[in-house]
Amino acid sequence: MILSERQLALRATARDFAQREIASHALAWEKQGSGVPETTLEGIAKLGFFGMLVPKEYGGAGLDFVSYALVTEEFAAADCGICNLVNVSNSPVTTAIKDYGTRQQIEKFLIPLATGEKRGCFLLTEANAGSDAAAISSRVETTDSRRILRGSKQFVTAGKSAHLAMVIARHGLKSKGSELSAYLIPTDTPGFHVERLEDKLGHRNCDTAEISLNDIEITSENLLGTEGEGYKIALSYLNGGRIGVAAQSVGVARAALEAALDYADHRETFGKKLNEHQAISFKLSEMATRVSAARALTLHAASLEDAGEKAIAEASMAKAFSSDVAEWVSSEALQIHGGYGFLKNTSVEKYYRDARVLRIYEGTNEIQNMVIARQLKSGWKPH
Repeated sequence: MILSERQLALRATARDFAQREIASHALAWEKQGSGVPETTLEGIAKLGFFGMLVPKEYGGAGLDFVSYALVTEEFAAADCGICNLVNVSNSPVTTAIKDYGTRQQIEKFLIPLATGEKRGCFLLTEANAGSDAAAISSRVETTDSRRILRGSKQFVTAGKSAHLAMVIARHGLKSKGSELSAYLIPTDTPGFHVERLEDKLGHRNCDTAEISLNDIEITSENLLGTEGEGYKIALSYLNGGRIGVAAQSVGVARAALEAALDYADHRETFGKKLNEHQAISFKLSEMATRVSAARALTLHAASLEDAGEKAIAEASMAKAFSSDVAEWVSSEALQIHGGYGFLKNTSVEKYYRDARVLRIYEGTNEIQNMVIARQLKSGWKPH
């Protein structure tokens, strides 16, 4: 698609910051194990990238979804873990509060999140409830006129570093989606406890936590929307989340391609540069083609989101295809680097590690294929 001048300028701003302030430090941060510095997150906040989808009246940038995808690609190309930390706070947390929050919740939670003063995390997944969100067992129980939240959540992006958690939990005794509600819980609330930080293959500059919810008292101020809307709220942002992961995938794939192109233009074997060997030049051509196709699918789905169109199939197609591309392109980039690509603390080794989870979170690619198949069966036609 043809981007507007504003979108091009925004992408340039995001690329400059991400390459200068993140990409050049990402490997060192991983090695140190310290994560992203607060000063870097403050720089992201100053650019408005923690409130991209929030109207300016609430402190956000008021961007369209295509612009959100463009910024996401740039940050993922620099460090996909940090990008994921930024994205989860943007959506679903800020978008859900924008759409379902009370005036009090907007003032207390949304504005600080949109300006980047605070950051959010999303507590959905449990040990026995991943893709099947209706199987959630965390529960709000009424005891002596008090309402108490108990349970545990896994794989929480920014679970330790975030300031506000959006928690999906059961509010009744029945085990079905209509019994789920959404709650806004500040992470410094007594009973909100980080059990452990996961030691991950990739995305090592972003904390991923297991969280226990131990007797947290719930009031009307914590409830987002109405009781029973939790499943609806969680599902409302699946399309946007999947487009976001697709854009992350494009960013990782593009970064891996650029690293391979640079290496192939400098490395010589048998008296000529790698990119002068047909086997390598054809590999690079296929990599570039797949990255371009993934970007086109992603931006098409984002443009449908902007137009208010029902883009369920397109979002799943973009997520599944782009994440497959990210894994394949990063693997091929590593192959082109040969033994050097297999060494720790090299860019292509990092892209390879970061790419793998993209086929898993926000709904595995197997789930995406199920979604696409259902849409085809119901008569889906391309936009």
